[in-house]
Amino acid sequence: MPTFSKAEQASALHLIDLALLEDFGDLGDITSVATIPEKLEGKAAFAARTEGVLAGLAVAEAVARRIDPRLKFEGKLADGDRLTKGAVIATIAGPMRGLLAVERTALNFLQRLSGVATLTQQFVDTVGNPKTHLLDTRKTTPGWRLLEKYAVRCGGGRNHRIGLYDAILIKDNHLAAIREAETHGSTEDFWKVFAGRLAKIRADYPGVVLEVEVDSLEQFDRLLPLKPDIILLDNMTNDQLRTAVATRNRLDPAVQLEASGGVSLETIRGIADTGVDRISVGAMTHSAKALDIGLDYLGE
Repeated sequence: MPTFSKAEQASALHLIDLALLEDFGDLGDITSVATIPEKLEGKAAFAARTEGVLAGLAVAEAVARRIDPRLKFEGKLADGDRLTKGAVIATIAGPMRGLLAVERTALNFLQRLSGVATLTQQFVDTVGNPKTHLLDTRKTTPGWRLLEKYAVRCGGGRNHRIGLYDAILIKDNHLAAIREAETHGSTEDFWKVFAGRLAKIRADYPGVVLEVEVDSLEQFDRLLPLKPDIILLDNMTNDQLRTAVATRNRLDPAVQLEASGGVSLETIRGIADTGVDRISVGAMTHSAKALDIGLDYLGE
């Protein structure tokens, strides 16, 4: 079971408060107040309607605690578990008004996060090689990044940098800006300037991962002797990836190679077979479909 960090817990509580504000407004659940006796109690089960991978159970429980501490939430499975159709994920029992208020918000979290975990697991299974690490990206739902990256781990993937603050990733637009500002477009001058820039980065940010993106083998050949921690090979063909891997293996095996750009379930196995160490996949978060999960009323 993946660790649900303190930062992820705090993010969940913040999102829960925003979600409940959307639902309750100033008046609360007027439907339940109008139709459900105040002292009526009941029980329900969260159940999978289809196969998948579970993520977000602790968030659903936190929704229940936030709405009514008297509700008893009992998890039957754990995040990261594979779901079969009809599997009972958790039960919830207590005041019916609170239980009904929990339903939609808890399901929204469970369905979204389990969808991310499920798609991630599909990518992992398709690669079939534990030596190739699958990583997410910053292509996440605004505000949901920590939870979606947690869901990626539930599905067997790994997290890339969280934001702009925890790793240095120099991309094509950074390179273009440096080239324009400091070398006026000269290729030879650019690589001299850039070598000095990387040395200064190492001195200014000791211990911080340094990754640089390239989109051609010519750029790769220029960059490899500068020894970044990771070289990101963007939108390269499998033949280009194999060439880069062979060159890296011959000249500097310590440099990690990461493939990225338009990775899909149909293409990822071929990319992994080129020998790259890492593949970053935006689709695991930005294209995940919500998993079908429901809440079934079990009576009093």
